[in-house]
Amino acid sequence: MKTKAEAAITESFEAVSRQLPGGAAVREERRNAIGTFAALGLPHRRIEEWKYTDLRALLKEAFAPAVRGAAAPSEAELQAALGPLAGLDAYRVVVVDGAFDERLSSARMPEGLAVKPLGEALAQSPDRIGEGLVRSSRPGDALEALNSAFATDGAVVRIADGAAPDKPVLLVFARAGGERKAVTTRNVISIGKGAVVTLVEAFVALPGAAKEGHSNAATEIVIGEDAAVTHVKANVDTGKTVHLGSANARIGAGAAYRAFQLTAGPGLARNQIFATFAGEGGRLDCSGVFLAAGDEHIDTTLVVDHAVPGCESRELYKGVLDGRARGIFQGKVIVRPDAQKSDGKQMAQALMLSPDAEFDSKPELEIYADDVVCGHGSTSAEIDPELVFYCMSRGIPEPQARALLIESFVGEAIEKVEDEAIRAALMAMAREWLSKRTAPEPGRA
Repeated sequence: MKTKAEAAITESFEAVSRQLPGGAAVREERRNAIGTFAALGLPHRRIEEWKYTDLRALLKEAFAPAVRGAAAPSEAELQAALGPLAGLDAYRVVVVDGAFDERLSSARMPEGLAVKPLGEALAQSPDRIGEGLVRSSRPGDALEALNSAFATDGAVVRIADGAAPDKPVLLVFARAGGERKAVTTRNVISIGKGAVVTLVEAFVALPGAAKEGHSNAATEIVIGEDAAVTHVKANVDTGKTVHLGSANARIGAGAAYRAFQLTAGPGLARNQIFATFAGEGGRLDCSGVFLAAGDEHIDTTLVVDHAVPGCESRELYKGVLDGRARGIFQGKVIVRPDAQKSDGKQMAQALMLSPDAEFDSKPELEIYADDVVCGHGSTSAEIDPELVFYCMSRGIPEPQARALLIESFVGEAIEKVEDEAIRAALMAMAREWLSKRTAPEPGRA
């Protein structure tokens, strides 16, 4: 039996499929993808990877797909939505309601950096799928099948061998307009051998945007040998929005991939990260902060595949939960039989600001080799009242004392972002969220 939302998603595809970019081959790929989704349905709690986030139960209705974008926002509206990230000096690509906005995007890119809207790339090669522009590397995943079926726009980024852009690349995905809609975007990123680049994805709501909305965002990233990539994702969309994000990273020999995610605001968020080592000597440092209050629900699911020998992975995630919020961390490290000398460690920690909050942590190690160093850990706790008292005894008022302790807690993860300007913007975003939730209330620790 299909749920109301599942039936509506399939019906909406039939209604808009001819309006989606791409030629005959792309349309066939999209039909295969929606067929995959129809067979799988929305993920539910009987699927092990989804036991804490039952989309079939949580997603009550499906909104109409956004296929033509919205009225063009002003620069001032975009700056307001970006908040602390507005001051970041970067090469900017802006997508509003699933449509590339040329006016708000950077007109020129430096040598070695090529950026093209996904919709334009599909239009220029209408009769072939081409470079995985709609085909997912995980075709059996329901979320990615939906993304392949409905993706309207995004960014196709190419970094040439040895290139090192002097500024970060900022990809902005904004919701606009008062209508509730489902926005589907896709990024296809290729990093050349020995290149050095910083990528930032920002998901925001423009002033006046509907309080409810759905977004499905996928990023496919292939990292060449000896490249160094920093990849930051900041999701500060607000309201009762649903964000379903997937990132698939393939890490080449000797390459370093540093990924960070900040999630604060969506009513329901599922961030899927799949990283595979494709060459020896690769390094992964994956970290993040999730901040949830009220009845918000934030799920981070991470799979790191040590498919070759001699690679290193580190994961650190910190969560702050208030009200009846629920945070989930599922982290799996797989070490294949031939992946000797693998080194993988992960840690997930949550700070509970309310007795009604919930943190579910499921760290996993799946090891098939014997010469490895792997470990994992997970903790959850309330704010230590003795530390609060210590701060107060030094003249710091209780709200400020609590704020300082929470800021210190999440700061350990944010400090992993090496770019000073980006790190400061992320910290400012976290402070803005924390400032609203540090006043003492009955029942709090």
